[in-house]
Amino acid sequence: MDEHECSGKIAKGLKDLGVLPGDAVLVHSSFKSLGYVPGGMETVIQGFLNAIGTDGTLLFPALSLGLGSTDIFDVRLTPSNVGAMPEYFRTREGVSRSVHPTHSVCALGRRASELLDDHILDSTPCGGNSPFHKLAETNGKIVMLGCGLKPNTTMHALEEYVEPPYLFGPVRSYAIRDHQRAAFQKEYRTHNFKGYEQRYDKVMELDTGSFLRKGRALQAVTYVLDAPNLKRAVLNKMKSDVCFFVEEIPQKQA
Repeated sequence: MDEHECSGKIAKGLKDLGVLPGDAVLVHSSFKSLGYVPGGMETVIQGFLNAIGTDGTLLFPALSLGLGSTDIFDVRLTPSNVGAMPEYFRTREGVSRSVHPTHSVCALGRRASELLDDHILDSTPCGGNSPFHKLAETNGKIVMLGCGLKPNTTMHALEEYVEPPYLFGPVRSYAIRDHQRAAFQKEYRTHNFKGYEQRYDKVMELDTGSFLRKGRALQAVTYVLDAPNLKRAVLNKMKSDVCFFVEEIPQKQA
């Protein structure tokens, strides 16, 4: 199988799971889960672009967690630290990135500017101007490519609707350099989760028929989630059990 055949096979697998031309798709990924891919990560990107077509928009998280107090988030230079595929995509020609010190997102396609540009206005990680929030408010889709359901950052955006007691930590000031090379400081309410394990795989206990499909892309077990329907199911569950998607970590005895 050559690169073209492989990207076509990936595209078919995604289409079988409901990814359509014109879709805006946010991808969480484990590249190694795919098995051998001729042409590497670019072949995977081409598979997604083939599936969504010229009117679609492809997004990857570009999170830069763990910045120190003396570090500067530089939207052009600061690497992503959530895997090989997001970092490859960040450096790919034509890709744009939102301005946020911890929860930035990269995008390529028709809706890139619409989804990314206002993220700088937020003072939380996944607020109302973030791509995560906007995908849940429009017809966005989330693809979990070989990484299971736990690392779904859009769940943080849904938690921000509710503000459960475990979500927010202290306010912190970050140094930022934007696309125009302007440097500034901005304060953010950080996410905390201290004492809790995130259990976003528990969406499987909801009525998944309304928002989730499971299949394969090459060797990778893949989930496709409809973001607006996921939002409705998750917020409805959190009305009755605000801590449903986390579990307390038992404290060690002294």
